[in-house]
Amino acid sequence: MIMKKTILLLLILSFTLGVNAQTVDKKWGLGGGFGAYGTLKNGGIGIMPELYLSKYLNPRLDIMLKSDFGVYRTGLKSNLDLVNPFLNLRYKLTDESKNLRPYLFAGPGFLADNGTSALNFDMGLGGKYYWKESAAVYLEAGYIHGLKSTVKTITERESLWKVTAGFEFDFGKAKDSDMDGVSDNKDECPNTPAGVAVDAKGCPVDSDGDGVADYIDDCPTIAGLSSLKGCPDSDKDGVADKDDACPEVAGLPSLKGCPDADGDGVADKDDKCANTPKGWKVDASGCPIDTDKDGLFDEEDDCPTVAGPKDNKGCPVKELTAEELEAQKMKVAPVYFDFNKASYFTGEKSKIDQLVNLLKQNSNYKVNITGHADNVGADAYNMNLSKNRINAVVKTITASGIKKNRILSQKALGESSPAATNDTEEGRALNRRVEFNVVK
Repeated sequence: MIMKKTILLLLILSFTLGVNAQTVDKKWGLGGGFGAYGTLKNGGIGIMPELYLSKYLNPRLDIMLKSDFGVYRTGLKSNLDLVNPFLNLRYKLTDESKNLRPYLFAGPGFLADNGTSALNFDMGLGGKYYWKESAAVYLEAGYIHGLKSTVKTITERESLWKVTAGFEFDFGKAKDSDMDGVSDNKDECPNTPAGVAVDAKGCPVDSDGDGVADYIDDCPTIAGLSSLKGCPDSDKDGVADKDDACPEVAGLPSLKGCPDADGDGVADKDDKCANTPKGWKVDASGCPIDTDKDGLFDEEDDCPTVAGPKDNKGCPVKELTAEELEAQKMKVAPVYFDFNKASYFTGEKSKIDQLVNLLKQNSNYKVNITGHADNVGADAYNMNLSKNRINAVVKTITASGIKKNRILSQKALGESSPAATNDTEEGRALNRRVEFNVVK
C-alpha cells in the first residue's frame, strides 16, 4: 500500500514540474498503439496495447506516464495477463526541427499480474516520425525487468520484452504575442507589426537579404542601403537608382541625382549653356536671361528691363536738352595735388588750360572754385593747405588772361568734403584736389 502511494505521488510531482510543451509549442503529447510482448524464460507471446501521456521538459527530455496491457498471451487462461504503468523519462537524440526523432526511454513501473503486484522498470529505444507538425507515428522496442513480488511466496517476477507501434498527437496552445504565426518561444522578432509576412524565426521577410525587411523596403527584390529604404545607389550620390535621373553619374539630390557643373540649378543633361558664370540667373534651359531682349544678359545690362544699345551698357540713349548739353560741355575735371603740397602735378595744367579756354570762348560764364585736402594732419592745417591750393590754381588762371572778376567764389573746405575714402592711399590722393563749377 505504501509503495502504491509512493508511485502515485511521484507521478503527480513529475507532471507538475514541467512548464514547457511536448515540443516548444505543443504542451502535451497523447500516444497509443499496439504491439507484442513475451517472457524471456517461460515463453509465450501476447498482444500489448499501450497508452501514454507525455510532457516536454526541455529540448532533450520528456516525461511520460505510460501504461502497458498484456492480453491474449499464449498458454494463459486469462485474457488480461497484466497491467503495467510506468513513469518514464524519454531522452531525445535529435532536436525537434527534424521529422525523424529517435529516442531512449527508461523508468520505474508497477506491475499488476493475476492478483499479484510488484515493482519493475523498463528501458528501450524508439523513434517518432512527424508527418505533420503535431502528429507522428512511433515504433519502439523495450525490456521490462521484473523485481520482487508483493506476494511473499513469489520471490521474483519474470522479465519481458515488448515491441509496440502507434500514433502520437501533440496538443496545447503556444503564446504568440504579435500574432505572426510563430510562437513566442521561437520568435526572434517578437514585436513584428500586424499583417507583415515573417520567416520561420518570426522575423519580417527580407527577400533580397539587404537587412531591410520587405514591408519597409522600397526595392524588395534588389539589395540596397538601409539609408535609402533598401534601394541601391550605383553612383553613391545619396539618390536611390529608382529615383535617379542620372544613375551612373553622381549628382545632386535637388536635381534627381544629376550633376550641375556650372552650378546654375539646371542639370548638365538639360543645360544648353553649360558654362554660365556662377551666380547668373538662367532660364529652364540653363542659359542666362535677357529680360529686355537687347542682346545683353541681365547681369551685364545696366538697364535689364529696358532695351538699349550695347555701347551704352544696355540702357536707352537719353536725348539731352540744350541746357544739359551746354552744362556737359562746361564740365572740367578736378586738379590733383601731391601729399602736403600746394603745387599741382605738372600734368594737371592741361585741365586749367581747358577751363581758361571755356571762359574765353563763353564770356557769359564764370567759375566757382573749391579747395580740398585729405585727413592727414590737423583740421586747421588742412584748411589752410586747401586755401593755398586754390591760390595756386587762381594764379595760373589769371596769368592766362582771365580777369579775376570771372571767378565768382573761392572756398576752402579742408578735409570736410572727401571725394573718396581716407582709409587708403588711393582714396586720399583723390581727396587732394581743387574743383571747378562753371556757371552762366
